[in-house]
Amino acid sequence: MKPYIFTDENFEEEVLKSDLPVLVDFWAVWCGPCKMIAPIVEQLAEELSGKVKIGKLDVDTNQETSIKYGIRGIPTLLIFKDGKVVDSIVGAVPKNNILNKLQPFIHN
Repeated sequence: MKPYIFTDENFEEEVLKSDLPVLVDFWAVWCGPCKMIAPIVEQLAEELSGKVKIGKLDVDTNQETSIKYGIRGIPTLLIFKDGKVVDSIVGAVPKNNILNKLQPFIHN
């Protein structure tokens, strides 16, 4: 399962109205640290398929959503549950850090 591609247009439907918790990776093509965590985001999308919806939002082409959530530095990972931001991670971090933040929101 590849990460979802979130946009300003589909954000409400795919993220805010999702029945599953959602991890959104705010990134940009030119961002070095974003490239470092991209493989981790892809692994998590595969491993947590059906438990967490995981996707990416390009901040350059989806500025409305980026501004709405106050994204200042990238990569920023936001975790949404029931349409609300419940946690965030800023910067390139190890996979375990992301898993630890997601764990409380995963229903097994």
